[in-house]
Amino acid sequence: MLAVKDPQPDFQLPPHNEAALEMLREAKDYESTVALAASGAALGTGGIVHPLGWLLFGLAYKPLVATQKFARLEKLTALLLDEFKSEGIQVFPVVKVESNNPIDLFVRFPRKTHLFISIRSKGEREIVYNEAREVLQVKRKDKNALKIWKPCPLVELADYEKWLNKNRDLFGMSSREAQKTPTAKVLVLWPPTKAVQTHNDHLYSEVGSMRILALRRKGTAFVIQEEEVTEFVRAWLAKYR
Repeated sequence: MLAVKDPQPDFQLPPHNEAALEMLREAKDYESTVALAASGAALGTGGIVHPLGWLLFGLAYKPLVATQKFARLEKLTALLLDEFKSEGIQVFPVVKVESNNPIDLFVRFPRKTHLFISIRSKGEREIVYNEAREVLQVKRKDKNALKIWKPCPLVELADYEKWLNKNRDLFGMSSREAQKTPTAKVLVLWPPTKAVQTHNDHLYSEVGSMRILALRRKGTAFVIQEEEVTEFVRAWLAKYR
């Protein structure tokens, strides 16, 4: 068990847990309202009051994907809090990273483990890992053509870990805690996107009773489906209790 840095008296963590969940709901509702209004007529910006949740999170994603992204983040954040609140979980959604997509969810169990979670969907497509090139590829279910996934979520997850080491003060962490805490990098594929079932056996690892695709690109990243998130976090956390 790692020691945790004592925070300064006036230190305040970034939005997390219930406060962040409420902000996600605000951002989702606001984006939905704007999208509905814009579909009927052009909107003027004068006099619009932007909710706090949207001001903090709303500009992190492209407008065309923001509403779906916030809905998915809201669902997973609520699920994780419901399942692991008694374990002292801290869930930080939409952590902005310079020159990169935001960290969708940074999950922290102080003194135990951290998880970086990226939520991605490619619609009615399958995901293939090309071992020779160490890249993820996207395959349409009705075609054999493969397209490289850019930016690569595996590289992004590795970059997030480096970012945390440099920005640990945002979370009140010591250098040792940021660098030595066991960390899982997780790519969550949202339905209907799925990973193909034909990857070689050596690309899988066991976490608890789960057999999971574990891809090694700048470290190891686990690839799971949306419905496996709770089971995976429970199995991963069990290793460090």
